[in-house]
Amino acid sequence: MFTGLVESTVSLIESQRIGPGMRMGFDLASLAEGVCLGDSIALNGCCLTVVAIQGTICWFELGAETLSRTSLGKLKLGDRVNCERSLRVGDRMGGHFVSGHVDGLGRLTERRDEGQWSYFFFTADLALLRQMASKGSVTLDGVSLTLVDADDHGFSVALIPHTLQVTTLGSLQVGDSINIETDILAKYAQRVSITGSDLSTLY
Repeated sequence: MFTGLVESTVSLIESQRIGPGMRMGFDLASLAEGVCLGDSIALNGCCLTVVAIQGTICWFELGAETLSRTSLGKLKLGDRVNCERSLRVGDRMGGHFVSGHVDGLGRLTERRDEGQWSYFFFTADLALLRQMASKGSVTLDGVSLTLVDADDHGFSVALIPHTLQVTTLGSLQVGDSINIETDILAKYAQRVSITGSDLSTLY
């Protein structure tokens, strides 16, 4: 479980194809302290398992499903991604509950910069858009954000200067893809509305 509050950006230093999947190595720098084999780490919002460690470099294996649903397979050596280590019991809870299970991709269709602030407008599959609501939560490339508007055509977010500076979102350009995880509560609410089930049947 994660919060969508990015701790740092980290760089891809190794990438190789292994059958239908990929093995990627990222230099976690100071975030590697205390990381152990089997730990879960979110990279651009995708929960991955640490399979090898050498100094500050951690390796992860990405299966075909992960590659098909995220933009990670398109990374080039040297590219940076947003990194967050998993939430520990007792940690302060900011952002919102993020599972690290990317639902699909969105595409930036418009970027409007106003001084140090920016407004981003995205398109995505209708199934994802219908799990979003104005002033609700969404995770974009691992960053917890509040939706400004959302309808069947797209959605928008407003980014403060700090977010633009400390995450990869500040470098996004029109046409770029982003990993989307919709709010877990929206998924359950949609499921209930479709099936007509009572909430008690979920427990």
